[in-house]
Amino acid sequence: MAQQKPGEPRSLRTSVKGPLLFSAFWAVLAFFAVLIFASGGSAKTPRFDLAFTGAGIAFIVTLVLAAMLSMSHKGNDEHLGKGSGVNLSSRKPASGSGGYPARPDSDAPGASPDGAPGDGLR
Repeated sequence: MAQQKPGEPRSLRTSVKGPLLFSAFWAVLAFFAVLIFASGGSAKTPRFDLAFTGAGIAFIVTLVLAAMLSMSHKGNDEHLGKGSGVNLSSRKPASGSGGYPARPDSDAPGASPDGAPGDGLR
C-alpha cells in the first residue's frame, strides 16, 4: 500500500477486481451446475432456489480464499534473485563417474594404506 501513488491504477494483487471476477466466475459455474444437476432431469422443474444458494456459497468461499491468499503473500528478499544459483552448468564432470573426482594415488599424501581415498588415519 505504501508503494501506491495517488491517481495510478492498482496492481492486480492489491485491486479488488481480480478476486471479485474470480469469485463471480466460480459462482456462475456453480449456479449452472446446481441448476442442471439438482433438477433431476428435463421433465422436472429447475431448482433455482438451490442454484442461487450454491452460487452464493461458491462466491463467498472463493472470495474468502482469494482474500486470505492475497493477505498472506510475501515477496522474496532481494538477495534471493542474485547470484549464480546451484548446478546451473550442464557440463559433464571432468573424470570419474557420478561427478566424483578420480581416485588419488596410494602413495599420495593423505591417502589411506589400502589406496582408498580418505584421511589416511586407519
